[in-house]
Formats: sequence, structure tokens, C-alpha cells
Amino acid sequence: MAITMYKSSVPIFIQFLGGLAGVLDKAQAHIDARKLDANYFMTLRLFPDMHPFVRQVRASTDHAISASSRIAGVEPIKFEGMETSIAELKERIEKTIAFLKTIKPEQLDGQEDKDITITFPNGNERKFTGQTFLLNFSLPNFYFHTTTAYDILRQAGIEIGKRDFMGTPVQA
Repeated sequence: MAITMYKSSVPIFIQFLGGLAGVLDKAQAHIDARKLDANYFMTLRLFPDMHPFVRQVRASTDHAISASSRIAGVEPIKFEGMETSIAELKERIEKTIAFLKTIKPEQLDGQEDKDITITFPNGNERKFTGQTFLLNFSLPNFYFHTTTAYDILRQAGIEIGKRDFMGTPVQA
């Protein structure tokens, strides 16, 4: 059986975002049980020059949305990026998963050679094919930010493990 653009993206995004939502639940339970300041966790970083936890979660959803919408040729959902709580981050993930569920295999499959150009905030452009955008840019960035969000919470003492990170596989 062939691996398709759809199977390589949407089910994976949904699985790992579901895992991230579960990790957020455990973080909130940890914070509530110990009567900790949740804002503290939102600003944690692994290293001073890295983005804080809240930005890592936002980036995870952004990369899943960008990949799916650009390759499918549909309008992406947009967020204001103003989340300041775990509950708001969880809502962002839930909305992202709902959006991803609207993407159908026929919108992604066959788009391997589609021209995609990304303009970065500094004005630089980078050109991709649909396949290289997904496999060489979007998925690595998605995994990086999802992993970093997990690592920040794990390093902060939240009792989470690999199974939490992995989420539940989604059948394509």
C-alpha cells in the first residue's frame, strides 16, 4: 500500500495534537493539585533564546494548519495568538483538529508537485513542491515544536511520558 500525502499528514497531525491536548490536561491537573501559578508554565523555555511554552504550542498548530491548507488549496483557520492559559491553548488545539478533519484525502493526494512559495516575516521567500513542503519543512517543524512543548513541561516536573506525547493513532 502506498503512503500518500494525506496519510503522511492529517492523521499524524491529529494524533500528536491529541497527545499534546492530553499533556495539557495533565499539566493543568498538576498545577491545580499543587496550587501553582499556571502563568509560570506558559512562559517557561528550555533555553533563553528559545520560544516559551505558549509559543511552542501555537507553532505546533500553525504548522499543521499551514501544511494542510496550503497543499489542499483551502483557506486556513486563523488565530489571534493571544492564548494566555492552558485552557485557551487546549481550545486552539481542538479547533485545529476540527479544521484538519475537514481536509479530505483527495485534496492532498496528487499534490506532490504543486508549487508552494512561503514568504517569511523577514521577506525572504522559499519555494517548495507540495511533497518537499510537507516532508522537509512542515512535518519537521511540527515535530520540533510539539516535542519542545512536551519537553518544557516534562522538565518542569509534569508527570508525562512517551505514551502521552504519542497520542492515539488515527486511522487514515
